[in-house]
Amino acid sequence: MNHIKLGAYYVGDHQCAFTLWAPLLKQAAVHLVAPEDRLIPMTRDERGYWHATVTGLEPGALYFYRWDGETDRPDPASHNQPQGVHGPSRVVDHAFPWTDSNWQPPPLPQWVMYELHVGTFTPEGAFDAIIPRLPELRELGVNAIELLPVAQFPGDRNWGYDGVYPYAAQDSYGGVEGLKRLVDACHREGLAVIMDVVYNHLGPEGNYLWGLGTYFTNHYRTPWGDAVNYDGPHSPGVREYVVNNARYWFETCHCDALRLDAVHAIYDFGAWHILAELATAATGCAQRLGRPFYLIAESDLNDPRLIRSPEAGGYGLDAQWSDDFHHALHTVLTGERHGYYEDFGVLEQLAQAYRQPFVYAWDYSPHRQRFHGDDPGGCPAWRFVVCSQNHDQVGNRALGDRFSGLLPFPALKLAATAVLLSPYLPLLFMGEEYGEPRPFQYFISHGDPALIEGVREGRKKEFAAFHAKGEAPDPQSEAAFNGSKLQWELGNTGRHGQLRAFYRELLRLRRELPALARLDNASLSATVTRPGVLELQRWCDANRVVAWMNFAAEPATVTVKPGAGAWSLRLDAADPTWGGEGSTLPPKLADGAIPAAISLPSYSVAVYTSDVLS
Repeated sequence: MNHIKLGAYYVGDHQCAFTLWAPLLKQAAVHLVAPEDRLIPMTRDERGYWHATVTGLEPGALYFYRWDGETDRPDPASHNQPQGVHGPSRVVDHAFPWTDSNWQPPPLPQWVMYELHVGTFTPEGAFDAIIPRLPELRELGVNAIELLPVAQFPGDRNWGYDGVYPYAAQDSYGGVEGLKRLVDACHREGLAVIMDVVYNHLGPEGNYLWGLGTYFTNHYRTPWGDAVNYDGPHSPGVREYVVNNARYWFETCHCDALRLDAVHAIYDFGAWHILAELATAATGCAQRLGRPFYLIAESDLNDPRLIRSPEAGGYGLDAQWSDDFHHALHTVLTGERHGYYEDFGVLEQLAQAYRQPFVYAWDYSPHRQRFHGDDPGGCPAWRFVVCSQNHDQVGNRALGDRFSGLLPFPALKLAATAVLLSPYLPLLFMGEEYGEPRPFQYFISHGDPALIEGVREGRKKEFAAFHAKGEAPDPQSEAAFNGSKLQWELGNTGRHGQLRAFYRELLRLRRELPALARLDNASLSATVTRPGVLELQRWCDANRVVAWMNFAAEPATVTVKPGAGAWSLRLDAADPTWGGEGSTLPPKLADGAIPAAISLPSYSVAVYTSDVLS
């Protein structure tokens, strides 16, 4: 199938094909502004697409589209914005010396994801600067990196969710050429690449799509204003704009998966939901290129339709986030119960989140004051992503404080264990593996003073809902950005290095022990055996794992009934190797000689394994 290529595509031999979807315009033209000034009229087809093929043009040429003979605007499908969101678009030659022709990503059930922000991951804040760090991530046990959105945004400091050019990789990060070098290097290192994409809104500054009158609808409202028009008049071109963007990341940039931001804010009441259309497009890319491409939804709907097959009435996405797991874990560790955390705070909810991905599966939510979620029965555990920290849950705190600033050191190991021994796909947030002490704060670099002030006030109102303490930093300041950059040198020193080694050991056990490698809710039990203590058992054939996790601030004594057979201590967070004060646990729990009880220090973890099922 031939798909429309939006934007400027250099076809070689000094020629470039331009395509703009703007059905309400009466005239359109390509206005070349460098290296020479030329105006080339475009021709409209019956579907509202404007086309022009320009000769005598080389990659690097700068251009606008001229609307109705009077207004110059950047290309809505620009592949590069070297002068920012208000400047001209740049013609890109997508020829690239790829070395990944034989690349196949790991099977999705084996993924260990690492979420990072390009601008704060390294001092340089660029795609190329990430490449030297890839072997270190691979050695840790990560096999997929997730890039926070890189679509061109205003200025050079932003989380990425204010992007306004979905096809243009942020120029200050290195543009699409830098992104390709990073993706190619990741594949050489055995790492898949997940691109975080935002299809529920565009940012406010530089969003010239509003002027075309077709891309948004006031029939629905989102937290960011009018919704993207997926089901109203002129929506076919909007849908093609978004679906082609997914193909662009897969086919042109060789990314392996898309993380779809906040799909609960995507409104489409047509018979074929845009998410289902995206899933179909991903399948088509896989068939053409001979390797899988995945779609992972961020959603707080607890709706299994997202990942169920079309035959079962679903949209056919590959995985979705489970916020319930995070919220249950966060509240038992911190005691926080404000905002949406008021629905959580009981350890039994975390045990329930091990048994099934959603705590709320058409249960009454006090925070929402309504019933929420649905039963995810029949959906494999490996289709759900869990974490203890991520950019939202850290950065949307008033001070951007991480667990390293909220919890005692033993509790950091407990949080890691809770996630990495789960039967779900784990996601790590950059720096958590060594307890990065710097916060991850919200930052912007807008140029509109009114918009800057609006963001400041909006953040204050958001923090009020969580009864946040302390004065939040100014998001427009460079200090908020620079103060969020990782300190990689800490990862090999003192307790930071011990914590990182603990993460590495957990990930090794997850890979090598069949009971942990098998991601299945049915092959586990999770029980609160006494206040503050959760017992997690997982099994696969003859291999069995039992973990006791003490979430209490006091020591706890637990009765040991792991079953018949010889049991060996595989991991004790109290061991000095991991920065503990010394292990007191027996190295063996022999059949017939199992002690009646063992003592667990506060915020402790004990993992035993056996090769005999009871």
